[in-house]
Amino acid sequence: MKITTLLTRHGRGTLTAAGLVLVLLVTSCSEPAPPSAETTPSPAAETAPETAPAPAAETLPPAPPAAEPAPEPAPPAAAAPAGPIPVKVSLFSWPGYGFWFIAKEKNLVPEIALDIQIIEDPYESFGLMAAGQLDVTSSTVEYGPIAAEEGVPVKLVAYTNPSYGTDKIILAPGVTGAKDLVGKEVAVLEGGLTQIYMGIWLENNGVAFDQVKYTNLIMDDAVAAMVSGKVAAGEFWEPFGSNVLKALPEAKVVDTSKSDYFKETALLGDGMYMSGSFLAKKEAAMLTMKAYFEAVRFWKENPAEGNKIIAEGLKFTVADVELVIGADGSATDGGIYPFNWMEASQFMGLNEGVPPFGKNGQIADHWKLTNDWWIKFGVVEKSHPMEAGVAAEPMKMLKESGY
Repeated sequence: MKITTLLTRHGRGTLTAAGLVLVLLVTSCSEPAPPSAETTPSPAAETAPETAPAPAAETLPPAPPAAEPAPEPAPPAAAAPAGPIPVKVSLFSWPGYGFWFIAKEKNLVPEIALDIQIIEDPYESFGLMAAGQLDVTSSTVEYGPIAAEEGVPVKLVAYTNPSYGTDKIILAPGVTGAKDLVGKEVAVLEGGLTQIYMGIWLENNGVAFDQVKYTNLIMDDAVAAMVSGKVAAGEFWEPFGSNVLKALPEAKVVDTSKSDYFKETALLGDGMYMSGSFLAKKEAAMLTMKAYFEAVRFWKENPAEGNKIIAEGLKFTVADVELVIGADGSATDGGIYPFNWMEASQFMGLNEGVPPFGKNGQIADHWKLTNDWWIKFGVVEKSHPMEAGVAAEPMKMLKESGY
């Protein structure tokens, strides 16, 4: 943002001295007339006193020299350039969201200053955004219809990556299939994509989505519940799925996000959300989106360094980061497919071409699919138009900037 300071120069006045005026007062002296001959001489005539000469006019002192003009006031100092725009970002502990750490570490967009918080419960992040205490969060992409239903001023602004095998449905030892889960507990994040994923998988395998009991657990707790036998199955993403399999070698993976249906629908994926108040700061919103996709670009060109930055930010091992986003920057050797700018804009229908998953403008089908499932789960009551929960303005502005 460029700030111009107007410097105003004031005119200066010059003092002029007045000239001196000498006033000479000259008085003439008169002699008395002689007496007439015919006139009897009178007593000695009184002699009129001589008129005293007028004193010489006083000479005024010379005028002082003209005053030197006052020095011109120094122009006001130019205002210090405005600092970077502060942007508060949250994410939970998962490598798929770690590109924010690269953007900050490398200062890829100097016009903004990222303040990154790790908040494990995405609904806490959405609450903070609604309260104006958080600007941006990275989370899974199913929250839009919920925000629209509840009137929360939070909108999805970009679909950032589809899952590419990192999400798994795992059955506990002794559980052979979907029908064994009827009446039992399964671990998911209620109100999250993992619940929809589990519901679709159950129905595709002959069990109604509401014939199981959903237990709401974050990933660390879900792993513990699975290992302890509290739940009979669960939806896990990496590296948590691998941790379950290490602890329970007899556990069985029965589906992954690499299966055809989930690749074609791109149901399982992540996105970037912005608060309504932050969206009103159009320039800042655009620059923040640019920072994210610049970080993806950096990672693709420098995967080893990028993965190290992400690992340090999350307190993960580099191996766990590579398990999720890959080691070579290709986007195809990990558990998710990080979209670059062009792929993300194609998915959102703002640039021509077909993204690697789904079709151009796939976000519209994604919105309807998640909205329909939230109605089934009773999370929302009705269908909402996509515009109620998706804001394309930051991406449009970035495109118009020539990025």
